[in-house]
Amino acid sequence: MKILAIESSCDETAAAVVENGRKILSSVVATQIESHKIFGGVVPEIASRMHIEAISGVVAEAVLDAGLSYSDLDAVAVTYSPGLIGALLVGVNFAKGLSMSTGLPLIPVHHLRGHIASNYLTYPELEPSFMCLVVSGGHSHIVLVKDYTEFEIIGKTRDDAAGECLDKAARALGLPYPGGVNLDKIAVNGNDSAFSLPHPKVEGSKYDFSFSGLKTAAINIIHNASQKGEEINREDLCASYLKAVTDCLCSNTQKAMHDFDCKRLALAGGVSANSVLRSKMTSIARENGWELFLPELKLCGDNAAMIGSQAYYEFQKGNIASSTLNAYATMPIDKAVF
Repeated sequence: MKILAIESSCDETAAAVVENGRKILSSVVATQIESHKIFGGVVPEIASRMHIEAISGVVAEAVLDAGLSYSDLDAVAVTYSPGLIGALLVGVNFAKGLSMSTGLPLIPVHHLRGHIASNYLTYPELEPSFMCLVVSGGHSHIVLVKDYTEFEIIGKTRDDAAGECLDKAARALGLPYPGGVNLDKIAVNGNDSAFSLPHPKVEGSKYDFSFSGLKTAAINIIHNASQKGEEINREDLCASYLKAVTDCLCSNTQKAMHDFDCKRLALAGGVSANSVLRSKMTSIARENGWELFLPELKLCGDNAAMIGSQAYYEFQKGNIASSTLNAYATMPIDKAVF
């Protein structure tokens, strides 16, 4: 089954053709990083307008790269939630128009389910069930993947997402956008014990995260030093900060793995590309005898191939949308409302 997938939830206009949920026939991503860099983050209105400009060409290129015509496709899939509502609407409306004009069924895909499915593309042998830590700029979840379309949220952030936490600290340090990526690069040369930073916990919810206090602590260190005219060792602060963030992610995930007696762990989302997180999880998995699944770096960020992978399993489940499909800025991963 060949599915044309479209992703436009944030600042990447992407399209891909995926066969049977496991094989990428083509994958095209038009990034907006340079346009948002001058603002230090994604500007939703600009993102939406750039999606409108790029989407037709990106989709046509994906079909061409796959060596197919539209008549060779079996379905159209699209990210419909969660994300920036204006950006999502561009992809959803384009996909609906394409579905109506070609007669192909329309498959709605939850963005976080797509991130988890990036592991199916990297590991064709991987099947549920397994635990997955989904970490990105807008989300931090520990999810028990019971089946391809059945998910249970074990833990999640109560405030900031891990990626947002990294981005805001990077911005306070004057690092260019995307902040988390540049913070990771600088941290390599730093001493991760140079600064004492909190490791917030959520009372009564041992699997949940809270990153706002950690973010505030780092920003206070930066501002206090600036007010005193002191210079901060950026490499040391980045390393210490990254250690605190990843310690929280690893600690809670490890608890969930033990308590739910899981033996297989996957990572997903943009922050799953972080070198420190990948290294720590690799060590933890080895120590506990767990199988660890890490998506290819090119599949960690937003892309349409992951949407095409998950769409295959949504289709098998009968999750087909009509022409009334709408976009939603927020929606839990364990819901499928469309």
